[in-house]
Amino acid sequence: MSKHGKRHRAAAEKVDPDAKYELKEALELATCVKSEKFDESVDVAVKLSVDPRKADQNIRGSVVLPRGTGKQFRVLVFAKGEKEKEARDAGAEAVGGDDLVEKIQGGWMEFDRVVATPDMMGQVGKLGKVLGPRGLMPNPKTGTVTFDVKQAIESIQAGKVDYRVDKAGIVHASLGRASFSVEALEENFRSLMGALVKAKPASSKG
Repeated sequence: MSKHGKRHRAAAEKVDPDAKYELKEALELATCVKSEKFDESVDVAVKLSVDPRKADQNIRGSVVLPRGTGKQFRVLVFAKGEKEKEARDAGAEAVGGDDLVEKIQGGWMEFDRVVATPDMMGQVGKLGKVLGPRGLMPNPKTGTVTFDVKQAIESIQAGKVDYRVDKAGIVHASLGRASFSVEALEENFRSLMGALVKAKPASSKG
């Protein structure tokens, strides 16, 4: 059985696995046990008590975190004509159509987020088996299928996070980085929770 390193043991000693921490206490712990070698992500898992097998309880959406995510994303955009230029001017990493479809089918995955105009979804649909499992497929519910590509790119870089309930009825999302202040992480958490509360379907309980 492998042993944990000294740093891991030191961090684990600060956390009581049987305790129920208040939000601020939990965030303070998250920032004080951070690594010195890199800026770790601070994530949250929220149990929604929904049945994702039911269409109206398959919660999915996005929210712009007020303090951002602490990360810059490489945004790929499927667009043509004026929208292609709009995407490039907004800072898209790559813009195109069939050429990008073929490139991705060939194994290229040098991007973090994908945006598409509605008229390009026919081509993008060919990538469902590639982008879908990675959570990268554009979707109107997350604002990534839109003709306002400039706004979509700016929202992503400003701190927009997408969330989707998993098979167990849990949403996993990032709140920012371990270098953030407790106040910044708390503000981001409350924005995420506000979005989840608004997304609560009338048919769910709890």
